[in-house]
Amino acid sequence: MIKRLIMKHAEVAKLKKLTKQLANTLIEQQLSIVTAESCTGGWIGKCCTDVAGSSAWFDRGFITYSNQSKIDMLAVNQESLTAFGAVSEQVATEMAQGALQNSKADIAVAVTGIAGPDGGSEDKPVGTVWIAWAKKQSVEAQLFQFDGKREQVRYQTIIEAMNGIIKNARD
Repeated sequence: MIKRLIMKHAEVAKLKKLTKQLANTLIEQQLSIVTAESCTGGWIGKCCTDVAGSSAWFDRGFITYSNQSKIDMLAVNQESLTAFGAVSEQVATEMAQGALQNSKADIAVAVTGIAGPDGGSEDKPVGTVWIAWAKKQSVEAQLFQFDGKREQVRYQTIIEAMNGIIKNARD
């Protein structure tokens, strides 16, 4: 039990440090972000808003866990969901673009994945996550295959999403 608590403390410290780096980068670049989260359930937005003064660089966040919420809030195309599934490059890209269009932010990040413990398939096992980052004129998406249980998959997703925001803010 003690080992698990120490690991959790280290993970929290890493998230705080990375979020501060994200905040500093966005402030330096005079940019703001919007999040569109499915498998992380708002955890990226929570990390951002834990930083005092985050309203200077965090515009808003969308938690779109269901397919219908992705359609309603982010204008994800029903055909994309039907053809490719919620956990796909197409849907992650549309989520990021939809978040950007429905905000005043400069950069969007979208995450959609299978955190587990169930819901996976042979083609998309537990730990499969698509992350997309969008700016006004560009969008990119990346597939990740994370190991671990639900919380570990979500944690790794947040780390990669934030690292991608920092990279995009500097480009």
